[in-house]
Parts: sequence; C-alpha cells; structure tokens
Amino acid sequence: MSEPDRHDRLVEDLAGSLAPVRRLRPPGRRAVLWCGAAVALGLLLLPFADLSGLHLRLAVPDLQATAIGAVLTAAAAAFAAFQTSVPGRARAWALLPLPPLALWLGASGLGCLRAWLAPPSSVADAEEMRGCFAFLVGVSLPLSVLLVLMLRRACPLRPTLTAALAGLAAAAAAGALLIPLHPHDTTATDLAVHAVAVLLVIGLNGFLGERLLGNKSGSEI
Repeated sequence: MSEPDRHDRLVEDLAGSLAPVRRLRPPGRRAVLWCGAAVALGLLLLPFADLSGLHLRLAVPDLQATAIGAVLTAAAAAFAAFQTSVPGRARAWALLPLPPLALWLGASGLGCLRAWLAPPSSVADAEEMRGCFAFLVGVSLPLSVLLVLMLRRACPLRPTLTAALAGLAAAAAAGALLIPLHPHDTTATDLAVHAVAVLLVIGLNGFLGERLLGNKSGSEI
C-alpha cells in the first residue's frame, strides 16, 4: 500500500471512530436553566418561609434592594460564568455581576446603618447566625455543583475565573433564598457572617476551578 493510501486509510479509520458532538446551548439559555433550578429549590423551601413577615420586610426599601441585588447578582454571575467558559469570549464578561453585587452589598450596609440608628426589634443570636452560615454554605454547594457540571463541556480557558463566578452565582442565589427564612433585621455581625459564607463559597470554587473544570468529558446539560 502506498503512502497516500495509508494516509487515506488512517483518516477513514479515525473518522469512523468519531462520535457526534452536540452543540452547546447558548450561554443565556444555560443560565436560565440554572436559575430555574435555583427557583425550584426555593419552592422546595417555601413551606419553611415566613411569608407574612417577608411581606412586611420587603416593604422596607433597603431590604427590598438587598433582595433584588442578590437575585440580580446570581443571574448576572451565572450568565458571566457561562460566557467566560466559552473560548474566545472576552474576560470583560466577568465584570457583569459587579453592579448588582454593589447594590446587594450597599443595601445590606444601609440595613446595618438603619439598625444602628433605630435598634432592631429582632436580632439573630449566635445559634441563629450559625444556622444562617450553614444554610448559605449548604445551599450553595448543590447549586455550585450543578453549575460546574453545566460548565464542564465548554472548555473554559480561564477555569479559575469561571469557577469563581460560579461560586458568586451560587452564593448570591443562596443569599436570596435565605431572605424568606431570615426574620431578623440586619446587623453588622449578621452581615459579617453572611459575607464570610459568601467569600468562602467563592474562594473554594475559585481555588478548585482548575480541577473542577479540567475534565471536559461530562455530558451536556
């Protein structure tokens, strides 16, 4: 067999062993799917929510802005994670969640200032703060895992950045889901506990980003 024939035979053998690859869904559609999963988790937690108290708390402007900021941060960070996971997409997508994150943090800070000017009627004790911390980390974990599984096939060139954005999305979603279950006014200590939980989730995702997103053989989601 001549050299060209051997090359042709090799190409045919390689082509015959290839499995069809389905095209990834657009980043926006995948972000909507993930946000839908977060909403579904919220519905599962709904029986434990203090809905009457939630209605009263959301009538307070800073608490309302905190809730909106957390929801928008989760959605924007998830979309940015999917965008940065696609090779060739600009790193600037990572800046997308910064405005809603500023709203979330700023409104939470205003809540602390309001509590300082007018002492809150209900303050979380140490055990309840530990419960909030456990809730934020515990709810962020499955949301992070789901998001990483959805990101794995995109072959991110900056896995640490993409994983950190995934962590921010999961932590913000957990923060939003905590609001109906959190009947206490925000204090500086309460905010610090929440901030530590959020930073822990983001840090763990970013630290493990290379390993979490290194295997691209996962199935499409």
